[in-house]
Amino acid sequence: MPTTAFPGFSEEMFRFFRGLKRNNRREWFQPRKHLYDQHVKIPMLQLVAGLNADLARFAPDYVTDPAKAVFRIYRDTRFSADKTPYKTHVAASFRRRGPKGVPTAGFYFSVSSEQVEVAGGLYHPAPETMLLVRTHIAESFAELHKIAANRKARRLVGEIQGDELTRAPKGFDPRHPAINLIKKKDWILDIMLDPKLALTPKLQREITARFRAMAPFLEYLNRPLAAQKPTRDLLEKLW
Repeated sequence: MPTTAFPGFSEEMFRFFRGLKRNNRREWFQPRKHLYDQHVKIPMLQLVAGLNADLARFAPDYVTDPAKAVFRIYRDTRFSADKTPYKTHVAASFRRRGPKGVPTAGFYFSVSSEQVEVAGGLYHPAPETMLLVRTHIAESFAELHKIAANRKARRLVGEIQGDELTRAPKGFDPRHPAINLIKKKDWILDIMLDPKLALTPKLQREITARFRAMAPFLEYLNRPLAAQKPTRDLLEKLW
């Protein structure tokens, strides 16, 4: 897979997704699967290869095989009221390598005819993972505050987002100065960009710039996750 700068998607990618949005059914998609492969999947694999080359310079532990990084276009409709079978965007994720079975924070981006999304962090982690991160934040809030206060990073990726509890989780002081971050159930940075960017060679550079800005935040979140597996004592604090 080439690692030269990505030239951008073609207008055909936009046309395909607009058509799919209007006709999200197997009878429409199957005769046009070759268009998806040609104008969406193959260019996406090339883009991910280019991003991997960039990540190797500042976040090598996040480099991911393009075939594993790119999400399938097929939706999991088992537990959804929306039964449309296909996603109307293409996306990829790059998670930090760590102990087997321990989820880690990672980078994410998606491209559609409506927007380019670039994100990073932990989204809907398991309770034991949340506990590890909350404990880490409670013990090292000053470091996270410094990361979140970086002006350049805030301009590129915004502020820390995520759903949160209405009250302090069990075992944590509700008066802790970082309680608003400790209460979170997700810890993410997420920004939307102009979809027209996807048609230009600037796309890879703009995604990379935001991944680089997010990297200290992801490394902070991953420190307790990459260092250990959840212990019995930690799990018992949940109950």
